[in-house]
Amino acid sequence: MFVSKAAVVGGGTMGGEIAQAIAAADIPVVVKDIDQKFVDAALEKARAVTEGQLGGQVKKERITQEQADARLAEVMGNIVGTTSYEEFGDVDFVIEAVPEKMAIKQAVFREIDAATPGHAILSSNTSSLSITEMAETTLRADKVVGFHFFYPASVMPLVEVIVGEDTSQETATAAYNFAQAIKKQPIVCGEVPGFVVNRVLMATMGEIWRAQEEQGLSLKAIDEAIAGAKLAPMGPFFLTDLLGLDTVAHVAEHLNESYGEHFYVHKGLQGLVAEGKLGAKSGGEGFFKDGEQTIPGDATPDAEELVAMFTSRALIESCLLVEEGIASVRDIDLGMMAGAGLDPRRGLLPPFWKADVEGLDKALETIERLYEKHGERFAPPVTLQRLVAQGRLGLASGQGFYPYPQPDEGEQAETVKLETRDDVAIAWLANLPMNAVSPDVIRDLATVWERVKAAEGVNAMVIASAVPVVFSAGADIKAFTSMDEASGAELIHKGHALMRDFGVDSVVTIAAVNSIAFGGGCELAMACDVRIAAEAAVFGQPEVKLGIIPGFGGTQRLPRLVGANKALEMNLVGDAVLSEEALELGLVNRVVPDHELFETALMWGRKLAGQAPVAVGLIKRVSNQGDIDAGIEAEKEGFAAAFASDDAKEGIGAFLGKRSPRWSGN
Repeated sequence: MFVSKAAVVGGGTMGGEIAQAIAAADIPVVVKDIDQKFVDAALEKARAVTEGQLGGQVKKERITQEQADARLAEVMGNIVGTTSYEEFGDVDFVIEAVPEKMAIKQAVFREIDAATPGHAILSSNTSSLSITEMAETTLRADKVVGFHFFYPASVMPLVEVIVGEDTSQETATAAYNFAQAIKKQPIVCGEVPGFVVNRVLMATMGEIWRAQEEQGLSLKAIDEAIAGAKLAPMGPFFLTDLLGLDTVAHVAEHLNESYGEHFYVHKGLQGLVAEGKLGAKSGGEGFFKDGEQTIPGDATPDAEELVAMFTSRALIESCLLVEEGIASVRDIDLGMMAGAGLDPRRGLLPPFWKADVEGLDKALETIERLYEKHGERFAPPVTLQRLVAQGRLGLASGQGFYPYPQPDEGEQAETVKLETRDDVAIAWLANLPMNAVSPDVIRDLATVWERVKAAEGVNAMVIASAVPVVFSAGADIKAFTSMDEASGAELIHKGHALMRDFGVDSVVTIAAVNSIAFGGGCELAMACDVRIAAEAAVFGQPEVKLGIIPGFGGTQRLPRLVGANKALEMNLVGDAVLSEEALELGLVNRVVPDHELFETALMWGRKLAGQAPVAVGLIKRVSNQGDIDAGIEAEKEGFAAAFASDDAKEGIGAFLGKRSPRWSGN
């Protein structure tokens, strides 16, 4: 499923920002509303956002004003405003962005179901409502999905792709790829009230709200305590004023209706909304006016206790999402990073990562104390109890919700760290931030591999990522483009020789793919004998989008794993494949929960390390017979020819310049 034209139903600010994100990715988009004034507002918003983005580039002297003016015309030329469905006959993806009332959304879904071609995906930008109930009003429930942007959509990178009861895997994958195409960060989750980010946020906000009203606490002091402890980019009351009190109240009330008093609704918030005091969107008066709070409360909070409650409820709710099968550990943390501003570079850690850093045993002790004091809403999650019982206490122990390297003593390579656990070695990819496959990574991985082969009694090697949210995002494009022809060719030969040796040596190789494995990262995983994927793992060979071809075996190993037809499709299209489909295709051997990935890979390592080395080596050499070496030589020649083409120069330049390529065919 590919998107050549999109549509947004619902104008205004949000519709305009969504349409702008699509148009800026050079995809034509229709904005439809029942009233021309809302259509006009959307177009004005799209123009204002584009002017702001381009103005920033002009200020930084990345482009000239003339180039900015030309680009503004291009982006706005991709947007058509309308009050009818006449433009919907050739639309491939629709995003409904009307008010958060189920009856209105169902009525819209009936209309777009009738107005769009049968292959079109219909999505909702709902923040909490049921995708399944919307889908029931259509004749294509399998093609209905949630597509939740965060406000402001022009700034916030997250899109929650919400899978309803009838949503097909193909639809979820297509939505994921469309989100990536418009430069957003997607996560995939199941359907529950609040989905991922709002559910975790409202759980934590509710605890702060409850404490404020019950104890008459100062709003300023609360905000200072939360922001000062680096639990969030800003305090909860100031944030609510920015987002809009009515918007926050609507989500809070919905979750309270869905989950009960575990999700507390601030009474003062409801009163302000009833008075039309909505924060920034209503002239600035909300919880604060001119810097002063507008509701009662001046007591000084116990900052340490507030921090404990906030952190604990975030972790508890995150664990429940995993235990309910709604989302993976990595997707929850990534959602909180991209949707709630928890940026690790600023010391703001998402729930699971934060728990690992501070210690799962300490987190459990705090939760148990709060459980004794406050009751069921602080009930210790089973997942957390289980990890602590296993001795998986987080960063200090080398494993918690995520695994962490504990390299062997002695000299270590820079970008790949070696750790040995009995008869299993772990090669930790540690080329921050995205584990790009660079010349240094190939050199260091080769060094580690030679050490492993020479080590007595080590018969298996796991390749894992030291970065919690990525396996390897692909080749280091900047490093490759800076090399001359001779050094580039030498690098390709060395990389191929290394990965080929993985496939014939008696040491078994296991890729523990925790997240994104694109391009060279996917090829590295395919070169291993076994691939264990986390639920959050995503695979793809996107080289064609840069005007080049796979350079480390992607044209040869991929068809041996998934079949010639699917491999050709993946290499020609370049889109991502989610873990469930990767398992169905045979690209991976197993898919496991994120927090069980490393243990599972080690289990496989221990099993295979105990097999007869001579037999293992022979099985690897004679399996999948076919002239892979000749195929790799052909791939090398094709890669060199593609890399030297004008299209490759344009594709790589567009990638580095964050723009769409314009192919010449040369």
